[in-house]
Amino acid sequence: MYCGSSTGAEPAFSQAAVALGEVIAGRGLRLVYGGGKVGLMGIIADTVLEAGGEVTGVITEALVLKEVAHASVELEVVRTMHERKAAMADRADAFVMLPGGFGTLDEFFEALTWTQLGVHEKPCGILDVDGYFEHLLRFLDTTVANRFVHPDHAAMVVAESDPNRLLDRLSEWQPPPVEKWLDRPNR
Repeated sequence: MYCGSSTGAEPAFSQAAVALGEVIAGRGLRLVYGGGKVGLMGIIADTVLEAGGEVTGVITEALVLKEVAHASVELEVVRTMHERKAAMADRADAFVMLPGGFGTLDEFFEALTWTQLGVHEKPCGILDVDGYFEHLLRFLDTTVANRFVHPDHAAMVVAESDPNRLLDRLSEWQPPPVEKWLDRPNR
């Protein structure tokens, strides 16, 4: 789970974190996330815990020292952000992005790239809260139109505004059967 360490400007962002947390716990899934007690991260972790679910946080030593670690979850403390991303990828069965900033985008797109390259075969989804990711999703269409991303690879991104529909689609996801990334001219 990738999401902001802030709650953002809109109450809908926090409401979406609560709704997704309830769905995760209700389905008996474990939340693997960045280990923070603040922002949307803290909200979703608290919601899963309050609903009787399991939560694993992966956090860097530096963030623990800044006192943003969630004390009520199982924590794995690592040295670097690179180690954090790898540990989260190893523990997760799927990746979901909620609203957030640079770190959220970085972590999600690295997981997506690993899926594209075949490093793992795990689905990547976006919970699009009130159109927060609308421009990003249109930009992905632009990458396809300009032949930087294969259409089947762009289709790997599962975007929904409803948490139940998103998790349903992620559970049905299959990796694309793309043998090459793009057509290359003979040179």
